[in-house]
This record gives sequence, C-alpha cells and structure tokens, in this order.
Amino acid sequence: MTAHFPISATPVFQRARGALTISGMRAPGEITRLQNLRQEGSYRVIFPRAIGGQIEAVVINTAGGVTGGDKFEISITAEQTAQISVTTQASERIYRAPDTTPGVIQADLRVKDRGQLYWVPQETILFNHSRLQRRLDVDVAPSAKFLMLEPLVFGRQASGEDLRSCFINDRVKITCAGKPLYIDCISIDGDVCALLQRAAIANGARALANIVLVDPAAKRMLGPVRDLLPPTAGASLLADSVLVIRMLAADSFALRQALLPILTLLTNDTVPKNWRL
Repeated sequence: MTAHFPISATPVFQRARGALTISGMRAPGEITRLQNLRQEGSYRVIFPRAIGGQIEAVVINTAGGVTGGDKFEISITAEQTAQISVTTQASERIYRAPDTTPGVIQADLRVKDRGQLYWVPQETILFNHSRLQRRLDVDVAPSAKFLMLEPLVFGRQASGEDLRSCFINDRVKITCAGKPLYIDCISIDGDVCALLQRAAIANGARALANIVLVDPAAKRMLGPVRDLLPPTAGASLLADSVLVIRMLAADSFALRQALLPILTLLTNDTVPKNWRL
C-alpha cells in the first residue's frame, strides 16, 4: 500500500519574526541603566555611548526589511525619571508582498513619572506592491516627556520607482492617564503615486513626517519650531503639552535636511548619532 500526500500548488514562504523588550531605570549619579533587555528572532539592539547619561538604543532588523506575513513587536518602558532614546540602524524597507497578507509592526511604549523617551526611527521606505500594517501605542505620564518622529518615504525616487500598487494602514495612539491625547491614522490602498499628485494631498511630494512632542513645556517650543519649518510643513498645539508637526518633502534627502534642525531643537542637541551620518 502506497501513501499519497497532497502537494500544495501554493508555495509556503518563510516569515520573519522579531520581538524586542527594553526597559530603563534611573541609577545613582543621574545615569539611566538598562533594567531589562530581551531580543528574539530578527530583532537586535545595540547601545552606543549616549550623551548626558541617557540610554541610546539602536534597533537592527537582521531580516533586512519587512514583507507580507512578517511580524515584529517592540516594547519600550522608561521608568520613573529614566531617559531613553530609540532609533534604527538604517531605514526600514517594506518589500513587495507575495500575496495580500501585510507585514505587521507593533510598538508599545510607556513613559513613567518624569521619564523621557525619544522614539525617532529613521525612514520607513515603501516599495511597489508592499503591504504594511503598523501600530504605535504610547502611554505617557502627566509629568513625562515623549517625542515621536515617524518619517515615511513612498518609493525610491532616485531609482525611478513609482508606487502603482501599495497598501499601508498606519495608526498612532498616545494616551495620558488613560485619556487619549493624539490619535492618527494613514490608510492607503492602490495607486499611491496618483494619490500623492493631488494638490490637496501631497502635491507631488514623495516623503512625509509626523512629529509629536508630549511635554509640560511643549507650548514654549511652538515659536522656535515654526522658525525652522520649510514652506511644506506646519506646527500647532493640540493642548499646552502636545505639539504636533506635519511635514511634506520632495524626497527622503530633502526630508532629512528639514528634520535634523527640528530634532536637534526638540532633543536638546542629543539627536542619535545615526541621524547625523
């Protein structure tokens, strides 16, 4: 008797997985030390020597990017009075998905009393036929400081790439003591290049960035920030402690040029080294 096993006509692809947990606590001498570190799968993190006693964490995706079906999770906690800065080694590339399943990136961040957390990853670059679902959930104590930067680039313009088919669902939620401070979502599915050409949407820009500063002193930063903005950006206060900046740029190079002075201002000149390369 011969056993026959069905052969699937649909190829089964290996999916990347990564999980990262970091927490920092304040040690004697005004220095933040690692309290907890866990790395799994394709996520790794290195800690260059930081400025001013804070922890500087550089996240590395050893998979080289994200494609359909991949799943990555990050959890960061700045304990009471701790100071943590998180960035990425390079731009995160979202590659062509083999089917309709998106790649998933979930980040959960917490900043406790008088803590400070800078979430400043480098650009996320979307490739043609890429699919991404991304979530960022942040809980900030009333006395804490939180800075978020999310730069997004639509295709590699220098390579002549147009995003004629792309899916992204990107949501950010920031709460304080259980109450929402900031909720935002970008949802695009289809011909992104045609959408960005519309004057009311991007007027041909191929890169954007959202910056949110949650800080009891945020109101004082509005004027200095506006002095640094290019014509394709704007800044406003959602509350005295919540400053929001939105920016469009022709490409990733122009976006970085405009972002660096703003980051320098909002981080008190402690921008992660990767942003200065």
